[in-house]
Amino acid sequence: MFEPVIGIEVHTQLKTESKLFCSCSTRFDAAPNRNTCPVCLGLPGALPVLNKKALLFGIKTGLAFNCEIAEFSGFDRKNYFYPDLSKNYQITQDAFPIGTNGHIDVMTDGKTRRIRIKRVHLEEDAGKSVHEGGTITGAAYSLEDYNRAGVPLLEIVSEPDIRSPKEAYEYLLMLRRILLYLEVSDCKMEEGSLRCDVNISIRPEGSDEFGTQVELKNLNSFRAVERSLEYEVERQSQLVASGGEVIRETRHWDEASQVTVSMRRKERAEDYRYFPEPDLAQLNIRRSWVDEIKATLPELPAARRMRFIESYGLPEYDASLLTDTKELADYFEAVVREYGEAKTVSNWIMGELSRLMNATGIGIESVKVRPGDIAAMLKMIDKGTISGKIAKTVFEEMFAEGKSPETIVKEKGLVQITDEEELAKIVDCVIEENREVADQVREGKDKALGFLVGQVMKMTKGRANPQAVNKLLRQRLAN
Repeated sequence: MFEPVIGIEVHTQLKTESKLFCSCSTRFDAAPNRNTCPVCLGLPGALPVLNKKALLFGIKTGLAFNCEIAEFSGFDRKNYFYPDLSKNYQITQDAFPIGTNGHIDVMTDGKTRRIRIKRVHLEEDAGKSVHEGGTITGAAYSLEDYNRAGVPLLEIVSEPDIRSPKEAYEYLLMLRRILLYLEVSDCKMEEGSLRCDVNISIRPEGSDEFGTQVELKNLNSFRAVERSLEYEVERQSQLVASGGEVIRETRHWDEASQVTVSMRRKERAEDYRYFPEPDLAQLNIRRSWVDEIKATLPELPAARRMRFIESYGLPEYDASLLTDTKELADYFEAVVREYGEAKTVSNWIMGELSRLMNATGIGIESVKVRPGDIAAMLKMIDKGTISGKIAKTVFEEMFAEGKSPETIVKEKGLVQITDEEELAKIVDCVIEENREVADQVREGKDKALGFLVGQVMKMTKGRANPQAVNKLLRQRLAN
């Protein structure tokens, strides 16, 4: 049996308005080659100037990943030739990254594992190749858009600590979650602001030696990462088991065929001929600045999840879902502050609110329902103004229109009927119209009672208080 040894390199675009070394815009939707200048195109005589905000975001991320922040850092040139690299080198950090020796904890199948972070460093992005007539392996030709060239990236490199495709998926989810909490990146994979390359080898279970590493590219979703790794584990295992040899190469994930395809032999670090960037000075990062940045860190997902369990008494499942994004966690806490019963709030957010969000394809940031209105609706249920069933109808209207629950209940006449005299008349009418069923209840068949309750609810359009109806029916049919 073989076990996979997996390491992941994540490139996330930092949420700055300008590029890493020039003032060109980082807007995603600009016309091709509109956001370019001599600096990001590498024209002769153009000199780079470091974006301070990008450096701040890099330090902030390194701290969140429990990294040691360097006192001295700097940039290097990574030399290689590819059409999307206009100047034939990429400015990156090789020798002196911002952060090293970090870690994050991930949970898989109920078990927590620590994945070490080898390094966190800044680098500029390359341009974008647009392949016409098919995939990269079958395109008739390619076009180059250099708008993305020079956009600030943060590369986060894990140690080869990941041991399964599922664990790789969970690692990426947690990493993305942290980046979103930090608000340093929007992490939109569909726009290329979060990309990952995966390195995988296999070895006999129990072995400490590494096998031959294969790099996987064109992974446009976390599920694609998981599926490509599942395929590659199987491919490499069959190859080695049959006496073959895994070669060091870069392979392309073909989403349509669900297979990996060989692209090229994998370069080694020495092939890039790194040397210090001559146009940028060394960075001296003051401890006092790092401490200031550390003080601004938000409560991160793992800590917030634990607080939700300990402070609100929520189950692990609820706490994990509610802390999936900072916006959702903030929304939940805003409702709890006004209503108080955390589990009830959790049930409504994870139930009705999530159902409607999924049905309409919107995120929590676009929801029209204000936290205070959910709290007000829950208080109306507690007071008996509306029933739980009516509340669901009210909530759907709140979600669609953004109106307060009080307004909806008043407009649609949904106040729950609790007056016993009024309910008694309706109950008597239902008994008269369903004499055979009423006789069954008198004979002790409680299932028949449920039918009569349903008829009362139908006649009152759900406005009758179910407990009062049940009580009245039993009283009437006991005589």
